[in-house]
Amino acid sequence: MKREYNLFLDDIRNPKDVTWIELPLVEWVIVRNYKEFVDIILRNNVPLRVSYDHDICEEHYPGGVGIYEGDPRIKTIKLDYDSYKEKTGYHCALFLVNYCIDHHLPLPTYYIHTLNPVGRMNITSVMESAKKIIKL
Repeated sequence: MKREYNLFLDDIRNPKDVTWIELPLVEWVIVRNYKEFVDIILRNNVPLRVSYDHDICEEHYPGGVGIYEGDPRIKTIKLDYDSYKEKTGYHCALFLVNYCIDHHLPLPTYYIHTLNPVGRMNITSVMESAKKIIKL
C-alpha cells in the first residue's frame, strides 16, 4: 500500500538526536541501511521528505566515529566508494534520484544531517544536479 511518509536514513541516530540542523517536526520512518532505504521506496513510492546520513555502517567511518568534529585529519580524507562493501547515504541519494527520473516523479524535499563534510558535499551534488534534470 502506497502512503505519504518522511524517510530518515541513519545507522544509529533518531531524528530527535539531530540538533545541528532543523528537521521538521513530523513523523519519520527510520531506515538504517541502503537495503531498507530501497525497500521502503519500492514499497511506498517516493517520500515527502528525506533526511540523509552518509556513513551508515562502521566501515564508512574513516578513523572511527567522531573524526569529523574538529579533527584536522578530515582534510586528507578521500572517499573511495568502490572499496566499500556496504553502500552509503550517497548511494541512497543516487538510487532515489534514478527512481524519480525513471518514474517521472518529483524529488522530495531533502535534508542532509551527516557530519561527514565530504559525504555531505557528494549527496548535495547528486540532489542538486537532479533538480536541474527533473523539472516537475
